[in-house]
Amino acid sequence: MSQKITSQQAIDLEEKHGAHNYHPLPVVLTKGEGVYVWDVEGKRYYDFLSAYSAVNQGHCHPKIVKAMTQQAETLTLTSRAFYNDKLGLYEEKITTLFGFDKVLPMNSGAEAVETALKLCRKWAYEKKGITENQAQIIVCENNFHGRTTTIISFSNDAEARKNYGPYTDGFIQIEYDNIDALRAILESNKNIAGFLVEPIQGEAGVYVPSTGYLAEAKLLCEQHNVLFIADEVQTGIARTGKMLAVDHENVKPDILVLGKALSGGAYPVSAVLANDAIMEVIKPGQHGSTFGGNPIAAAVAIAALEVVEDEKLAENAERLGQLFRSKLNEYIENSSICNLVRGKGLLNAILINDSEESETAWNICLALRDNGLLAKPTHGNIIRFAPPLVMNEEQLLDCVRIIIETLKQFEK
Repeated sequence: MSQKITSQQAIDLEEKHGAHNYHPLPVVLTKGEGVYVWDVEGKRYYDFLSAYSAVNQGHCHPKIVKAMTQQAETLTLTSRAFYNDKLGLYEEKITTLFGFDKVLPMNSGAEAVETALKLCRKWAYEKKGITENQAQIIVCENNFHGRTTTIISFSNDAEARKNYGPYTDGFIQIEYDNIDALRAILESNKNIAGFLVEPIQGEAGVYVPSTGYLAEAKLLCEQHNVLFIADEVQTGIARTGKMLAVDHENVKPDILVLGKALSGGAYPVSAVLANDAIMEVIKPGQHGSTFGGNPIAAAVAIAALEVVEDEKLAENAERLGQLFRSKLNEYIENSSICNLVRGKGLLNAILINDSEESETAWNICLALRDNGLLAKPTHGNIIRFAPPLVMNEEQLLDCVRIIIETLKQFEK
């Protein structure tokens, strides 16, 4: 039964009945369309977070919603105990689009990363010949791959790790964007199975590696028979101005991890893609998910991918991203509150001139909210900007105006 409540009532209900594992910006949303969202009092905002890049195709895209509702009225779930008439079509679509032999469908991004880790280890024992239980996977400092027990075991975020041990072994952490560190480990350790990397570290503050880093890392992995695993859950599906962020350096991962915008934010859909020589190590009964590959997920993902292609969202992200950084850089030249803007495509961040422990970035986001734009800080003094990729130039320039006018309120 529909029940109208105020923003404060909604916040109070969550505070009382929900676990306090998030610290949301105090705004209560009830409707979304395209690049906009509305709160329960009817105020409209530009969404500059896109559910952490899940809503690349815009809120409630009619083609995606139609695919979801039509399928929901026909068949929702069979489990993988039986075939369904949508999964094969989706598998053909995604493998063809990204150039892989096989896909293993899952639901959340973290599940997909876990799947990739299991796949990599199994390949290492059965194909590479590493002694069982000795395989190690290289990861990067300041990574964010999810919140499961295994994943937080190789995080260096104290808040993510504290009091969740004992932790999972088998991971070696190196500095991100340090090719020499990667080379040293690969040359000294014969038990390396894979290298798991974000092409751009989103949660770390949209940290873009040096030009050539990913290509050189992939070459090193090839030389040492190590799987290059690209976590493109946040950076994939046109967000950075290419279909994949690794496409900027023409890198083909051995294992590709996708999620978030794979469904346009309409439904939990994630995927792990690899060629037969890797994927064939997983046999029936060795990995799975009740909801993974369900008919709704398949129908939604097909529609979501078609939207990206048909509306040329990667090209739009590339063009508008360059415009966004250009306009912000013009302002930053004479700013005392904002140090820099960085990113690719429409995945960008600004660095606030204050400490990580300060509340300046949070207060700026509150002011942005009051001025009609929603964004969120990361790592205390960084504000991430990631609008839906269906945004047009007029809307983007309006958002730039809001951001600059808001930053001016905090200039010293």
